[in-house]
Amino acid sequence: MLRFAGFELDLPRAELRGADGTPIKLRPKTFEMLRLFASSGGRVLGKQELMEAIWPNVHVGEDSLFQCIRELRGALGDDRRQLIKLASGGGYLLATEVVEAPDVTAQAEAPPTLAADESEPMRPAVVAAQPVRPPRAMFGLSRRAVAAAAVGLGVVVMGLAVAAPALKPDLLFKRTPPRIAVMPIVDASSDSRGVAMAAEVTGRLTDGFARIQNISVVTPLVATVTGGESPAVPATSSDYELRGELQLADQSWTLRARIIKTASGEVQSVATVSVNVEALDAQLVQARLAAGVGHVLARRLNEMLEPSASSSARRTSSAGGDKVAVEQALASINQTTRERFGAAQAMLQKALSDDPDNLDIAVALASLQMRGIQMVWFSPEEAAIVEANAYATLEQALRSRPNSIPVLEASCRFLSATNHFVESLVTCAKALSFDPWDGAALYLIGLGQIYLGRFDDALTTFQQADRYDTPPASRWTWLLGAGTANALMGRYEEALPWLQRSIAITPGTGRSHFLLAAAYQRLGRDEEARAAIAEGLRLRPGTNRQSVWPPMKNASPVCIAAWERVVQAEVDAGLPEE
Repeated sequence: MLRFAGFELDLPRAELRGADGTPIKLRPKTFEMLRLFASSGGRVLGKQELMEAIWPNVHVGEDSLFQCIRELRGALGDDRRQLIKLASGGGYLLATEVVEAPDVTAQAEAPPTLAADESEPMRPAVVAAQPVRPPRAMFGLSRRAVAAAAVGLGVVVMGLAVAAPALKPDLLFKRTPPRIAVMPIVDASSDSRGVAMAAEVTGRLTDGFARIQNISVVTPLVATVTGGESPAVPATSSDYELRGELQLADQSWTLRARIIKTASGEVQSVATVSVNVEALDAQLVQARLAAGVGHVLARRLNEMLEPSASSSARRTSSAGGDKVAVEQALASINQTTRERFGAAQAMLQKALSDDPDNLDIAVALASLQMRGIQMVWFSPEEAAIVEANAYATLEQALRSRPNSIPVLEASCRFLSATNHFVESLVTCAKALSFDPWDGAALYLIGLGQIYLGRFDDALTTFQQADRYDTPPASRWTWLLGAGTANALMGRYEEALPWLQRSIAITPGTGRSHFLLAAAYQRLGRDEEARAAIAEGLRLRPGTNRQSVWPPMKNASPVCIAAWERVVQAEVDAGLPEE
């Protein structure tokens, strides 16, 4: 029996009880997390350590960890986050004394000579901490996945050459990380839900920024006020502050946030997001509010801390045109059709010919062309040339800017497009370590998990991207990913809404229609299946049983078998054999 802060943690019965002895219901994973905290001897438990201990051999998103933290704080009445504390630099600790007490039931059954001496004050327990297992792999990748990939997936040298520069640990700590104080979001809503909503969003933003590698989150100081609340004031040691206000109008919560330089008060970046509350539960609204501003501010911080090698060129008269070209190309990656792809490629090629040393344009072109490879919009000969050029560009970019989000995203896309899925998972995870709300990186992680045959993990990843919904322009990709994962698992009814939502956003790819046809066919909706095939063939004329397959190099046998079932459903719906 462990006791702390008026609670009893009964380990043999797996039960948490309040001061009055009433059991407090916890999910098994949440109870296991509390057990780890209580038996840790007061030390900080890193996020990776917690995830490895609670979800061994399983890749889960950090949202699962944060959900357990929120449940623990709720169960312990820890609204002010004084028991389960976020440590500077990441990780959590149980910030209270834990003592060991005898099991009352066992004591009653024991012989009288073994009874405890009631005159002796209870001493702090000597609680053995659970042994910390070394991480099985970086960024949450399990040992089983890496071993299986190494044996069965033929990891090749070229992919490692691309990923290795991004993973050099000495590149991560060249400077003292700037310190950011996440100030409590101000409730300006005049709504009874406002205070709680603002507190939850503050917590999510704090947790998110604490996951960013090249910054350090500090806790705001608390000024003691007699007879009233204790308002938060800026942490005097912080370099930046994150401040924001939350309002409710017309059934939408709007969060406005900014990063301010503490010394000068200068606003460095501003972000605004609105979330409609009519069809969403409170937790989803909180997640999307935090992600909406967090995504924008994290990327701005990354630009500030990892400046572009060609940043001086941005000050020239042509800089505006270059920036527009990059932004339009990125939009074409996220909401792509063959026509948009071609126009964006021509635009970037012209911009690069005008400024051959502009690394930003070169990386954007490489990322766009990798999307073209994924969509099979290049001939095999063209694809080989494009791949070689992209490899050289990204190798150079990773050497000069190993912590740049755009460079890491482009490298992740390269590894995914060239079927180096294990390296893609690692590189995408590093991109997430600088922008935890990066839906594009989450999509590519989910895609890698699909090819590795980890369909449940992929679905969880796509659903996490959907909870964040950032950037909105990438929304169709993770919606399509969730539909694909469900279809590969034979869950065709569940696949339908994801595929339909994806097509509503980006209707011109064709591949989504073929998957939709497979789902309709297996559900017995033959007429709709034939219509979906017809639309897919209109968008991708000449597609047949052989060409509809995505590239399967390095794919697991589980993935190949599942795709065979889906392709057969497409053929049964009317896809030509030849």
